[in-house]
Amino acid sequence: MEAPIEEPEEFSYSGAEIIPDKWWLSFEDPGLNALVKQGLDENLALAGNWEAFQAALAVVRRESSYLWPAIDATARSAISRPQPDFAGGENLQLGLSASYEVDLWGRIQSGIEAEEFRAQATFYDYQTAAMTLSAEISTTWYQLLTARAQLELANQQIETNEDIMRLIRARFVGGQIRAVDILRQQQLLESTRNQKIQYETQVALFENELSVLLGTPPQNEPAFPQDSLPELPPLPETGLPLELIRRRPDVLQAYNLVLAADRDMAQAIRSKFPRLSLNLQGQMRSNNYNNLFQDWAYTLAGNIVAPLLYAGRLRAEVSRTEALKQRQLYLYGQTVLTAFREVEDALVREIKQKEQLEVLQSRLELAEKTNRQLRLEFLNGITEYLDVLLALDQEQQLQRDILEARQILLEIRISLYRSLAGGFETESPAAP
Repeated sequence: MEAPIEEPEEFSYSGAEIIPDKWWLSFEDPGLNALVKQGLDENLALAGNWEAFQAALAVVRRESSYLWPAIDATARSAISRPQPDFAGGENLQLGLSASYEVDLWGRIQSGIEAEEFRAQATFYDYQTAAMTLSAEISTTWYQLLTARAQLELANQQIETNEDIMRLIRARFVGGQIRAVDILRQQQLLESTRNQKIQYETQVALFENELSVLLGTPPQNEPAFPQDSLPELPPLPETGLPLELIRRRPDVLQAYNLVLAADRDMAQAIRSKFPRLSLNLQGQMRSNNYNNLFQDWAYTLAGNIVAPLLYAGRLRAEVSRTEALKQRQLYLYGQTVLTAFREVEDALVREIKQKEQLEVLQSRLELAEKTNRQLRLEFLNGITEYLDVLLALDQEQQLQRDILEARQILLEIRISLYRSLAGGFETESPAAP
């Protein structure tokens, strides 16, 4: 069953690296590997998705049971005074009864197949949740590393600004600068200290978020490894769009829901046909235990029920299931289009983010050269300290911007991996 969309062309960009199923291994980051493994093992929301899959399998087993006879056992014991009882019936009864519907037109089988497809869709939903969780852990981990790097940079910049503060105060005593220059430098120093507070806050919040993703209380202060941002791996091979459809778990989930809706419609159609059921009943009756096993009887009956007049109820059910099937087909097509867009978006964003990072690197180099030159001119009394201050502020801001740009580039690559990778094998979450 094809998605109702145009034939897709190849993606705009592609690399040569093959993405492993466990795509986070591409970063070659042992710390990230350990965190993702722990998250897949202990995340509570993912464990809930697994239980939903188990519930769907139980529904399949329940529906499959209708292909087999249903057997019931009955037992009755009563005491009547005076004997014999007023109704003249037996006070002791033992019996077995069995009922079975012959699946002449495959109505029951269609219902079973529908639940099987839904169970498969639930499994792909679990894989999608695992994929999303791995991406969230990776993103949060690199946000934490970036916040730590920003905090370290802020401490270095505070130290630099304090050194400059001591220098210009010494020059102020000699009458070489104005008092306002000291105040401006103090403003820059306080601004950098404020940045430090913000980064300390971010480090704590990212640690809390990562703890919850890993299934641990954030107040338990888990120890996350000290690490630095990795180098960006080579651009992966995007492959053909149709290959993406066959491997992404969210697309496969939508496709299986279409198949389930198709089987629902088939079941509704076959409900309009006659049904054949068989019933077998055997009983032993007596007024005392001694004669209970002497008399017995059985009944075998066959019933054919054919719907004649339901005021359009069955036709309406067929129309309803057909409409739901078409809806699922359109949703499947929309899921496919969204998958294509996510890949294209990630590719474009990565190319442009690399360009932006190159521009930032060039700007930082120019800012460093400008700052050095202005310092020399200031020491020689050629330029005002305000020019030095502005250049220093710009250089420090560019240093922070580059760290943020590197982190965004990693986030974009995570998004690209998540868009291209298929489902990966995971062990069932451990019971709490």
